[in-house]
Amino acid sequence: MIFDKSDNNEYLTLTLDKKLTAVTAEQLEKDLSTMLNGVKDFVVDMSKLAYVSSAGLRVLLKAQKYMKKQNGNMTLKNAVPEVMKIFETTGFDEILNVQ
Repeated sequence: MIFDKSDNNEYLTLTLDKKLTAVTAEQLEKDLSTMLNGVKDFVVDMSKLAYVSSAGLRVLLKAQKYMKKQNGNMTLKNAVPEVMKIFETTGFDEILNVQ
């Protein structure tokens, strides 16, 4: 995973790479628990992501709930067709802010 946090710490862009599986989702969840502190605008770039498991979907949902609780925004961008199909099939395209 690649991430870029702006100087004012209110904007975070996270680029997910390859696959978000149970193993990588666990690490992402741990990383987000500290990275999202003070962030108001969280963008997840999925242009390099080829697959999302149910564990990955859970972590993304948990991150969105955290952001809403902190009065912040989370946006998922640039999903490749295979990943977008997973979001549509599971109904997560209706739950998460996928653009």
